[in-house]
Amino acid sequence: MTHRPDRTLAVKALARVEGEGAMHVRVRGGAVEDVRLEIYEPPRFFEAFLRGRRYTEPPDITARICGICPVAYQMSACAAIEDACGVQVDGGIADLRRMLYCGEWIESHTLHIYLLHAPDFLGYASALELAKDRKDLVERGLALKKAGNDIVELLGGRSIHPINVRVGGFYRVPTRSELAALGRTLRVALDQALDTAQWVGGFEFPDFGHEHEMLALTTPGRYAIEAGTIATTAGLTFTPQEFEQHVIEEQVPHSTALHARLAGRGRYLVGPPARYTLNRQWLSPLARQAADAAGLGEQCRNPYRSIGVRAVEVVYAVEEALRLIEQYEPPARPAVEVPPRAAVGYGATEAPRGILFHRYGIDADGLITTARIVPPTSQNQASIEDDLRRFVADRLDLDDERLTWECEQAIRNYDPCISCSTHFLDLTVDRG
Repeated sequence: MTHRPDRTLAVKALARVEGEGAMHVRVRGGAVEDVRLEIYEPPRFFEAFLRGRRYTEPPDITARICGICPVAYQMSACAAIEDACGVQVDGGIADLRRMLYCGEWIESHTLHIYLLHAPDFLGYASALELAKDRKDLVERGLALKKAGNDIVELLGGRSIHPINVRVGGFYRVPTRSELAALGRTLRVALDQALDTAQWVGGFEFPDFGHEHEMLALTTPGRYAIEAGTIATTAGLTFTPQEFEQHVIEEQVPHSTALHARLAGRGRYLVGPPARYTLNRQWLSPLARQAADAAGLGEQCRNPYRSIGVRAVEVVYAVEEALRLIEQYEPPARPAVEVPPRAAVGYGATEAPRGILFHRYGIDADGLITTARIVPPTSQNQASIEDDLRRFVADRLDLDDERLTWECEQAIRNYDPCISCSTHFLDLTVDRG
């Protein structure tokens, strides 16, 4: 097919992503002139209404930013508040936090793999259409997701917007018998996770790659989830306390979410492929076997293969939760004391979609004076748009309907959580 030299593609509402967004592509003279991932979901203003609240409130308030990854917001908030107060949480409480985070990785990744992303590779318009032909696959995905939900429900008090998390730890910790029952569920889930990695490894993946700098937490000796030093594939390293020295956020006209870049370096990517590329050596042997089954090498620079990385991380998260259950000794108390002090604290954890940064200023009375949240999807927007620009340039021979569908699939590679990213907006009113 001969492609038209001038054309415009506009998708007013992207399907199978969390939140509301659109895509705009303009081609002029046979060349891609403009690609925009337009995030029009209203700004949430969480940072603004955190100011003046008690320092103990961010874990509960920020969890409401997202129903898919509330634990990520709670853990980053706790890390930042505890950093400001000069408190280190370790031992059994830290292990329970890591296990809780594993539950969120399992349920979020499985939701994306089975219900949002796999239909693209299998030629279905939705998971509902897939279920008509392969009910067994969708049921396996739902069962695996439920295992993650069960972890979050037991440790967090409920599976969505957990209520058992507090600064310093938990309100209640589980008994050994409660975790033993959960372990029986997870041993079944581990087989399901391994089958998932092998299944997605059989998909056909377009030949597409990128050279973006990738950024993730790293913790020598184990796969980073709830803490670590920030590192990039180009060799840059810095602490969460130095995050704002290196990451610059900027507003763009077409998005209520800010774009981010590395100071003096440009756009970058966070998320499962970044974690995998920087931390593969710290995966368990079984998870590395799953990576081989999923067709992954030493790094992942093809965004289409991100579904394989998510499957591997599900294997790791299930196995890690089982390890933590086996060694569990109930802590002497569910939380450590975190007295307030006038200071600024920083926290960064690995949400399912990538690094989630929180920074809070607290006064001597324990009231929040400043708050800043940098979610992963907003960090990825500039790189997503650049990938789309190159993706479209190689497919201008497709008709509008096919090209639009493939562009939407390309966006779903990154599993954008649009609701999370619409966290701030500068408003200027020109009254003339």
